[in-house]
Amino acid sequence: MVRLNVKPTRMELNGLKKRLKTAQRGHKLLKDKRDELMRHFIDLIRENARLRQEVEAVLQHNMQEFVLAKSLENDAMIEELFSVPVREAQLIIEVDNIMSVHVPRFLINETSTDSANQLSYSFLNSNSEMDNTIQKMEAQLTKLLRLAEVEKNCQLMADEIEKTRRRVNGLEYSIIPQLEETIHYIELKLEEAERSNLVRIMKVK
Repeated sequence: MVRLNVKPTRMELNGLKKRLKTAQRGHKLLKDKRDELMRHFIDLIRENARLRQEVEAVLQHNMQEFVLAKSLENDAMIEELFSVPVREAQLIIEVDNIMSVHVPRFLINETSTDSANQLSYSFLNSNSEMDNTIQKMEAQLTKLLRLAEVEKNCQLMADEIEKTRRRVNGLEYSIIPQLEETIHYIELKLEEAERSNLVRIMKVK
């Protein structure tokens, strides 16, 4: 390990000991942060896998039903069914702080432009299969938002874990050993100087 290029004095020694103590304390705090981030990350990964499996299964089933329902209507009618929405959706993004990581929280605020209708078309213009498919898709909106939120949180957590890991490794394998090596070198130099001074005193006497 290459030591620091400093003068072997007691002042430098005291300063390096303070730096070493700070580095060791920072190393412990960063390791604790990394471990806690990993715990949150693993929980999010499990939730993400569960949500994605559920959502993909439902979407696949609903798309099959939609294709079947669409085959019973002509294309012009299908386009008319979805041309005018009766509800407006506003996405609200709030920010939570998890171990210094700012993660988003998605909320949706829906407002109806026509309180009398829950669908954007008349039941007379569609078939029951289409109605059921649309209602099932709408029921998945909250779960889709949660899935998007969890996946974004996983990405941000992974980035922060990698940054923290690099800092921990930098302290553990570079900075702390370098400080320890330099402190040991200065202590040896000071002991050597003290012995030389003692020899001179003895010769003078």
